[in-house]
Order: sequence, then C-alpha cells, then structure tokens
Amino acid sequence: MGSIYKRGSVWWVKYYRNGKPYRESAKTEKETEAKRLLKKREGEIEGGKIPGIVFDKVKFDHLADDFLTEYKINGRKSVAKAERSVAQLKTFFGGDRATNITTPRIQKYIEKRIEDEMSNATINRELAALKRIFNLGLQQTPPKVDRVPHIPMLKENNVRKGFFEHGDFIALREALPSYLKGFVTFAYKTGWRVSEIRDLKWAQVDLENNIVRLESGETKNNEGRTVYLDEELKAVFLNQKARQKELGKISRCVFMNESGTDRIKDFRGAWANACTAAKINGKLFHDFRRTAVRNMVRAGIPERVAMMISGHKTRSVFERYNVVSETDLKIAAQKQEAYLKTQMGTNAGTVKQIPIEANKIPLKNIQ
Repeated sequence: MGSIYKRGSVWWVKYYRNGKPYRESAKTEKETEAKRLLKKREGEIEGGKIPGIVFDKVKFDHLADDFLTEYKINGRKSVAKAERSVAQLKTFFGGDRATNITTPRIQKYIEKRIEDEMSNATINRELAALKRIFNLGLQQTPPKVDRVPHIPMLKENNVRKGFFEHGDFIALREALPSYLKGFVTFAYKTGWRVSEIRDLKWAQVDLENNIVRLESGETKNNEGRTVYLDEELKAVFLNQKARQKELGKISRCVFMNESGTDRIKDFRGAWANACTAAKINGKLFHDFRRTAVRNMVRAGIPERVAMMISGHKTRSVFERYNVVSETDLKIAAQKQEAYLKTQMGTNAGTVKQIPIEANKIPLKNIQ
C-alpha cells in the first residue's frame, strides 16, 4: 500500500515496486492531486510497468552516450557523423531530462538550427540521430524511456543533378595530374565511392582474370561487389603497378599520391584547378557516381546489374542517381518523332487524314 505525506506545504507520495520503496514529490499543495498521482503510480506498477519516476531520472546525455557506444561496439562506419550529430544535439538538449524532450521542444531545436542557416538535410540527419537515441533507450532492458516523442522531419530536395558528359570528363582528366588520371577513370566507369577507390588494395585485384573485388563489410552497405575490367581499366591497373615498380615500392594500395609514399588522400586543390582549366566549375567527385549509373543504363545494361556494379542497395536510391539530362530529353523527342513518321508511312494507304477545315463547326450551331 502506498501513502501520501507532507514535507512543508508540499505533498509527497510513497509506493513500492518489487519491495523497493519509491518517494516522489507530487509538486502540489493539494491533497487530492497527490492522491491522484499515487493512484496513477500504483496503477502503473499493477500493470507491470515501471513507475514514471524512474524515467524522470534519465538524462539526455546518458541516452546519447549509449547511442555512441552502440555505434562503436558494432563497428558502424558512420561513427564520426554520429559524434557530430550528438555534439550538436547536446548543445540544446544537454542536461535535460529525457521526459522533458517533447515535440514542441524539438520544434524549438529545429527553429534554432534554421536560424543558424543549416540545410534541411543537415537538420534531418541530427533529428534522425535523436530518434535513434530514443529508440535505443526504449529497447534497453529495463527500458530507459517509456516513449519516443514524435520528431517532425523537414522536406529535403535530395534529387541528384550533377553528372559529367563524356567531353567534360575527357577535358577534366587531361587537366589533372598524372597520378589522378587512372583514379578518376575508374570512378567514371564504375561509379564507386571515393573511399572505396582510395582504399582499394592489390589483394582485391586479379589482373589475370580482369577482376576487382570488394568483400562484404568493405562497402557502405556491407555487401560484396565484383567488377570486370575492360581494356582501358586493365591498362589503368597495369600502369599503376608499373609506376610503383619505378618508384621501387609496391604498396598495398592501388592508387598512390603524387610522391608515391602513401595512398591518395586530399586532392581538392588539384581537382579545383583541373575543373577551372576544363571550364566545368562546380563539379563534384561524387558526380562520377551519377554519371556511371546513367551511362550504364544508356548502354542497355540491366538496372539490377548496374546496381551491383555501382553498389546501390535499393532501387529508390538508384533512381535518384539515374539522372536524365536535357540531351536525354531531346533524344527522346527525336526518337518519338522518327517513330511517328514511320507509323504514318506504314499506314498512309489505309488511314485517310481529315482536313483541319472538316473539324470546324459553324458558330451558329453552337448553343
């Protein structure tokens, strides 16, 4: 049996769960409200629930730390991004009780981030981390939160638009330093992520059978991938091996920096200079990913095969990368026009065209 009692002018309640006593301030000077709180807590306990006072003691910082721990022990590749999101969330929610983080307070956070002129995509990544933080707290045994607040997400314009026409790529490659030419050629043809190409090792390359492999766990989506090299790409790998032999050291990685002492890391300066020289400012390395997808689809490669080469796990994401350019639209119009002309020629002897004048209706017949 629980009880109520006073401390000064404020009522408190006392109740038991599994023999353990709990004391909680009713934060009121009215006895009826204290009795109502006691009845609520006893109802929670009778229903097998943890009393709310337990959740009131949990701070956001504790949940956030558990979130980062889960990322680290599971070896997630996005730990750095998770840490940045948590650091930002703590500037606003740090020290808060988890039970005080409600939808209105989350909306205040969104307003602040918008005032900071952050993009909707960045804010959504932080909100996604916040939702994951609460979900992990709910999944604990015993749970650390009793509910996940509704977290509104912002609308994003995440349609990918950048890509290289073939002439743009050739101009860029010509303007790049020699050590980057093979690097970008492989990206242009396969659509692999920059980190996947940068970390590619000779142990993953079989030049005898013209195969390059990424094993499960080495990719962003944790799925393995195999690419067969065409003549140009095989020449790229042979040139890389020859260059390393000339430098007197065969490295573990395929693509090395200008001095040949380490793998390729930061090449933003060389990239920017080459883009300027090629008169294609504003291009991103990630545009190769979109370009490779579009070129494979244009070449008639089945979409499932193209997804296996580029490493897209879901069709929805693949479709965002399958960019349609103005050239594609013009070609579509030309093909349709040619087709219709063919159809008109085929049916010319059987279909009589109706003169435009025959469709005119005298105005006096219109009521």
